[in-house]
Amino acid sequence: MWPLYASGFTTAFGAHGIAANLGGHGNGAVTSLLVLGGLLALYDGAEVVLKPVFGTLADRIGARPVLLGGLVAFALASALYALADSPGWLWAARLGQGAAASAFSPSASALVARLNPAVKHGRAFGSYGFYKSIGYTLGPLLGGVLVWAGGLRLLFTVLAVLGATVALWAALAVPDVPPLPKARQTLLDLGRRLADPVFLAPTAALAAATAALSVGVGFLPVSGRAAGLGTVATGAAVSVLAGCAAVVQPRAGRALDDGRLTTRTGLAAGLSVTAAGLACAMLPGLTGILVGAALIGVGTGLITPLGFAALAAGTPVERLGQTMGTAELGRELGDAGGPLLIAVVASLATLTYGYGALAALIGLGAVVVLARCRRVSAVPER
Repeated sequence: MWPLYASGFTTAFGAHGIAANLGGHGNGAVTSLLVLGGLLALYDGAEVVLKPVFGTLADRIGARPVLLGGLVAFALASALYALADSPGWLWAARLGQGAAASAFSPSASALVARLNPAVKHGRAFGSYGFYKSIGYTLGPLLGGVLVWAGGLRLLFTVLAVLGATVALWAALAVPDVPPLPKARQTLLDLGRRLADPVFLAPTAALAAATAALSVGVGFLPVSGRAAGLGTVATGAAVSVLAGCAAVVQPRAGRALDDGRLTTRTGLAAGLSVTAAGLACAMLPGLTGILVGAALIGVGTGLITPLGFAALAAGTPVERLGQTMGTAELGRELGDAGGPLLIAVVASLATLTYGYGALAALIGLGAVVVLARCRRVSAVPER
């Protein structure tokens, strides 16, 4: 399992480590905010388009080859800019990293489910989410140190070495899990399965959690600066958010496996706590920011392992790659949609109303999860 956890860390560290440092250290490649936005969107854009494709491929040929191929491609894409060091190759490297992560991220999730019995899915996905959260936390910090010491080329070099090391580790330690035979699936069958609440409810919850996490990381520092707080205080808020998410995920997974928590109540509680955190962020001053960050972290930490465990429990084993890839697409849409909603509402009113709008939307989601899951006996109450 450890190489799979390392794969989760790699995609998170690569995404946030570079994104947090492009604006200030673009070495001539970032000439405007529009260019910066394009470079940031390349990684996520590739994931939105390709994750369902690679997830389906993992079901067809096996998740392990797709995992290894994605990690090797990530290492090569990172090495591309480390060697070339030119603005044009930065665009190519960032696109290549996003495409590679689209391959190994859903494959790793599928392997976490395949290599663990159903009664341990909560623990497994909780641990996977923990190490991914560590990557999100260390990415901006350690990435900034590397860029300060040797520029973007050093950061890309470290990512190339990391990708190659994890690929070698996975090749030696991850067992081969052959694809399972499956019945022919039409587009109508796929549409029905993806529209089923067994898939839709946990995926929507994961998307909401990702939206709140993205908003917290991106906009809580803005609230801090508006309140006259320094960079240390605003940085502490983001660290509190990421730290709470990392700590809660393994505990939520164990509670699910031990029967102390069900997917229905856990997802509803996570959405409710996340909404409460966004509501607290509406309060002025440091207290509102820190309490909001902590609650958003706890809420998203509850949702993530429970959501993935519910997807694994409600999916035919032979379709796990496709399901995980499509669920990751939902998370990417939440990652983009949350900040976009906040920005639109803030432009029409204020940032406070933006927090309120997302809090109301996620709070409504908690009510819907409770109402719909009561009527869906197909989701195992674990």
